[in-house]
Amino acid sequence: MTVYAIGDVQGCYRALMKLLAQIRFDPARDRLWFTGDLVNRGPQSLEVLRFVMGLGERAECVLGNHDLHLLAVAAGVAKLKKRDTFDDILQATDRNELLQWLRTRPLLHHDDVLGYTLIHAGLLPSWSLEDARRLAREAERVLCSDKIYEFFHHMYGDLPDHWSENLRGADRLRVIINSFTRLRYCDLEGNMDLRPKGPPGSQPPDLMPWFQIPGRRGRELKIIFGHWSALGLWHGDNVISLDSGCVWGRSLSAVRLNTSALEFFEIDCEPLQAYDGE
Repeated sequence: MTVYAIGDVQGCYRALMKLLAQIRFDPARDRLWFTGDLVNRGPQSLEVLRFVMGLGERAECVLGNHDLHLLAVAAGVAKLKKRDTFDDILQATDRNELLQWLRTRPLLHHDDVLGYTLIHAGLLPSWSLEDARRLAREAERVLCSDKIYEFFHHMYGDLPDHWSENLRGADRLRVIINSFTRLRYCDLEGNMDLRPKGPPGSQPPDLMPWFQIPGRRGRELKIIFGHWSALGLWHGDNVISLDSGCVWGRSLSAVRLNTSALEFFEIDCEPLQAYDGE
């Protein structure tokens, strides 16, 4: 069995098919990991969602911020934004089946055999793997329950900006969700700043990429993530960044995991949206 991790697809179905052809994906023997944000901004979110769901156990996919936004819009809690492109899903005859599958995706997937952890955006520096798994499960239970509708009313927001076990209710869940699906930068005390979206070096001087914070508890983990298209395809500090900006006309990327040396793949993409960092 060969395992490939793939960066944010964001409705770019044709690009995904080209990438799978390049790596010679065989569903009978290969497995795919997706970093989240299957949908939105690209033109074929419905086709992407149907394809990945159809892979069944041959695919692992974590939730991204665009996936959660789709679920909130479908629940009638959030409004469509100007650049949203998932009307095809909302109007599909299999809409309910697709959305139910999406809301049951995890926030974190860890494989003890391969030794890799898959997330969409980041882990707070104070979290160990055990903390992250526990808190992911806590949020996932809400997302899979009737409480999801109440939470969507409180999901959007940048505060609180730090983790505390004393947090309760919507504040607690918002910090967990923001870490897993929106995080890029922290200060040296581990407080999130969700405003900067540019590449490392463009941020305010008091901030660092979350994976470079000194003393980060999860530094021994091998983490795969997406979300940060301005960072692009990048490997270092025991992390692999795979969002290489397909929807902005750059590339769609993959990495082969279960080999002695990492093997990366990229296919060029045509621009479908003007870059806005998200």
